[in-house]
Amino acid sequence: MRFAVLGSGSGGNAAVVDTGKTRVLVDAGLSARQILRRLEMMGISPASLDGILLTHEHGDHVRGLRVLMKSLAVPIYATPMTREVVREQVGAASWKIFESGAGFSLDGLTIESFAVPHDAVEPVGFVFRSEERSFGLVSDSGHVTSRVTDALRGVEALFVEANYDDGLLEADTRRPWSTKQRIASRHGHLSNAQAAALVAELAPDGLRRVVLGHLSRDCNTAEVALAAVRGAVPEVACASQDEPCGWHEGPAAPCDLAFGTDELFG
Repeated sequence: MRFAVLGSGSGGNAAVVDTGKTRVLVDAGLSARQILRRLEMMGISPASLDGILLTHEHGDHVRGLRVLMKSLAVPIYATPMTREVVREQVGAASWKIFESGAGFSLDGLTIESFAVPHDAVEPVGFVFRSEERSFGLVSDSGHVTSRVTDALRGVEALFVEANYDDGLLEADTRRPWSTKQRIASRHGHLSNAQAAALVAELAPDGLRRVVLGHLSRDCNTAEVALAAVRGAVPEVACASQDEPCGWHEGPAAPCDLAFGTDELFG
């Protein structure tokens, strides 16, 4: 099993998980054109996707979904409340509904969901398992609950939000106080320090590789985020808003990778 982040940030989020037999897109917050282009860059034919999983309904996670579904005949997996919000935007689509906290399987790929605290109707994170490989994904979470930690315990690789640096957010002059409060609230976003604490908690149970995502352009940098987490696990990277990163061959710089790009479960 391997994964790649097609793009991550306030401008749009999408990732792909691939077992060789099963391929799923997680969120579709980039434009449909960008999602299709970046899948091709990763060597993934869009027609080979087996489904699209949604973490929640915010625009930076579903923005490209309506146009994307015009060219893809795949089911959309979502919680009941997320489906209720999104389905009018999408139009005709095949929906597969799962309850938050429930798991399901797709041709050898086991997917476990868990609730996360965020200002959305029913946001979730995921753990993906195939054979002996495991990958956790948690984005847009205001804080780390014991449920989140327990769900992720034992994963080998992790994508986790590291949205802001506390000092940079406090010093930011572009955002009003109310926006800063929302970002740093218990239903907002994870800071570098919170992401680092989660990684440190999971490291003793086998976590080896971490990709940090959803970095704020104004209140964070890859260097600052990496410095907060590096040392807790052997391999850490920052995903990019503008370029995909993961198992593809090519320059590491666009993804600020601290490990090889051949495969994230090497």
